[in-house]
Parts: sequence; structure tokens; C-alpha cells
Amino acid sequence: MQTQTTIRSCIFRPVVSQGLQTRKLVGLKLKNQRAASKALITKRREHGLLCKAQSVASPPLDIPEGQEFSGLQGQALLSAQMDFPSKKEVLGVIPDHCFKRDTLKSLMYAAVSTAITVGLGVAAAMYIPMKLAWLPAWLAYAYAAGTAATGCWVVAHECGHGAFSDNKTIQDTVGYILHTLLLVPYFSWQRSHAVHHSRTNHMEEGETHVPVKANLPEGEATLKFRSALGESPFAIVNTVAQLLFGWPVYLLTGASGGPVRGKTNHFNPNAGAKGKHALFPGGWKNKVWWSDVGIVAFMAGLVYWGVCAGSAWPVLALYGGPYLVCNAWLVMYTLLQHTDVDVPHFGGDEWDWCKGTFMTIDRPYGPIYDFLHHRIGSTHVAHHLNHQIPHYHALDATNAVKEAFPQHYLYDPTPIPQALWRVGRKCVAVEQKGNVWVWKTDSDRGGSVGAPAAA
Repeated sequence: MQTQTTIRSCIFRPVVSQGLQTRKLVGLKLKNQRAASKALITKRREHGLLCKAQSVASPPLDIPEGQEFSGLQGQALLSAQMDFPSKKEVLGVIPDHCFKRDTLKSLMYAAVSTAITVGLGVAAAMYIPMKLAWLPAWLAYAYAAGTAATGCWVVAHECGHGAFSDNKTIQDTVGYILHTLLLVPYFSWQRSHAVHHSRTNHMEEGETHVPVKANLPEGEATLKFRSALGESPFAIVNTVAQLLFGWPVYLLTGASGGPVRGKTNHFNPNAGAKGKHALFPGGWKNKVWWSDVGIVAFMAGLVYWGVCAGSAWPVLALYGGPYLVCNAWLVMYTLLQHTDVDVPHFGGDEWDWCKGTFMTIDRPYGPIYDFLHHRIGSTHVAHHLNHQIPHYHALDATNAVKEAFPQHYLYDPTPIPQALWRVGRKCVAVEQKGNVWVWKTDSDRGGSVGAPAAA
């Protein structure tokens, strides 16, 4: 990502002192670069489409015997065996306007998400009695408000990526406030999430939802537990546990983070590995402490609210319920963006940035959730290819990438509840097959099932 940012900054940096003539030359250089890049991509696309047409029946492209399929029908496994474009080629197909940030537009989206969330809270406080008989109404409120608050979460996420504004002060102020109000340590998560983007689907150095290896004690124990409990009961326990507790456990212990980093903690920058693999190296340590200041202050505010109300119930009903729902959305999005039965992971020299990044999956969340959550789940491939693309340009970027690299772009049409159920049942631990790591999907024998099953 640093190389990418450097390249783009060299192209777009305003050269005021050299006058308008220099700006025109820079723009001409950019157009020439993109034209050359698109010519290269046309050749790659022709080759890629030919590979895709031949891959089902012809070596060397193949799928592990007995592999189960998601709605991708094995495309990720086939894609992983093809040639990948360079980062420069990928960026070359994305339209120029997709990289332009509009501060006012970004602030408008932040205001809309905040207004919906706060408005639902005010309405609930005014019209829903704090009585047990009204529990169904409070549950409905928690879902609605938590779903709306996820839009605020996504806006803060864009701030952390530098996709919100060219004004860094505005960007970090908005991100810090919104994430702190959702009990997210802004700068801490900004750093760990950047690592996630830089090492997507890496078996050792990835960050968040890094699968456990089946031949390790933890993997063996989990597979045995699934076999003993039964696949469906296990899926219920596994999915509920991840959605409710996965996010805070990750922040506090680094669960599902990269093995090379050890037990990390987003509130303590000194936890985990030191040196090369430290999650919070150098100046990031001070940023973690500043994130903690906001979290402690807001938690003190919640306690004060409960004291003034004479009970914890108003806090739990108006804030706690939506908070859990928002966390569940976050975990589900992150899980489904990089995980399914036929999406591989890579270790060592088999991993590279383009290969790992193209293992990201776009999914159909529908127009309502796309509006509320700023298309975070349906345009996530483009977001991983360049995280500084604002969400309001992500659809254009997605369409360009889909057209240029149809053999690598992943879209799974499986309905979200069905996809989540499949992942909860099957994606437990991975084993190495050839040069990739794939999920062990047979809960009885610990191997792969015999026949592919379309999702």
C-alpha cells in the first residue's frame, strides 16, 4: 500500500510553484500511463478469458479432489493458479474520478448515518416503555439502530483509510469521534486494518479471520468438537459466538490475527510480538494511547448516564443492544468478504499482494443495506485494490475491475444468510493441498467430502 500511495502522490501532487504548465504535463503523463496500462490489460484479459474457458477441463488448472463449492463454483481456486496483473495494471483500469475525495459529500454521508442512528434512539426513548412486556419492541429497535450505526462505523472506517477527505484534520476528527462512540479505538484499528489490507489471505501475516491449521492442536480440537456436536448445532454455536463476541475478543486478544504477531491488544501497544512483526511499531504506540483516552472517556460517560438514570437498563436498552448488532454486522462483513469453502489462503512465497487481494469477495446485500452501509459488502474488491477510493465511487471502480479482470473478480450470488450458514458449518480449519491452504469440510472424517455441492 505504501508503494501505491507513493506512486499516486507523485502523479497527483499539486506543483503550484511550477505553474499551470507543469500541471498540464503531469496530467498528460498520467493519461499516457493509463493508456499504456490499458493496452497491457487488454492482452492480459484476452489471455485470462482463454484460461478461464479452458480451466474446467484442462490442466494445469485444477481443483482439489472432492472440493466443496460456494456460489463461486471454484473460481477462486482456479484464479489462484493463473497469472495475476501487477498493482500498476490494476490501478490503470480504474477511472481517474474514483480517486477523488469530496469532503462535503463525505460529511453529508456521515451526517445521514448519524442522523438515522440518533433519530432512532430518540424515538425509542420517547415512545418505547422501559418494561419487560415491550422486549420485542426493544429488540426491533436494537436491530434497526445497530444496523444504522454500522453506517457510522463504515464512515469512520473510510476516515481510517484516508478515503474521506483531503483534509487530514477533518478526516481524523470525524473518524475518531464516530469510532469512539462505537467503542472502537480509532488509531489502533486504523493500524491493524492497514495490516489486514497489506496481507490479505496470508496464512502467517494476515490480520483478522486468519484460519487455524487443522494439524495444530487448536485446529484438531475444533474439528473434533464439530464432529462430536454435529455440523448444524456446531454452526449455530460457532456463528453466534463470532457475531456476538468476535469483535471485542479480537480487540482484546488478537484472536484470528496473524500467528506471527502473537497475542495482541488494541488498547495495549506493547502486547504481542516485538520488532519486525509488532502490530504497533514506533509512533503507533502513542496513537494507541490516544485512542484509549477516547474510549475511557466515553465509557465514563456511559457509567455516568446509568448513575443519573438510577439504573443500567436505559443504557443497555438504548446503547447496548444496538452496539451488539453493529458488532455483529462488522464481524459478518469481514468474515464473508474473505472466507468461503472454495476460497484459498496462501503461505510463504506463494502469497503476493495481488493474489491475496483478489481473494476478496463481493456479495449481494441489496439496495437497503447498500444504502445504509455505503456498499461496504458489495464493492469490497475495489476497496481492497485501493482503500483510498471513497465509497461513492466504489461502484464505478468495481465495474471497471470486473470488466478488465473477469477471471479474477469474485462475486458470489449466494443469499447472505445461506452464505453465513455455509461458512459457519464448513470453514473451521484449513489443510495444505498443493500450494494453497483449503478448508477441511468433512466433519466426520476430517477430510474433504466426495462430491462438489453447489451452494
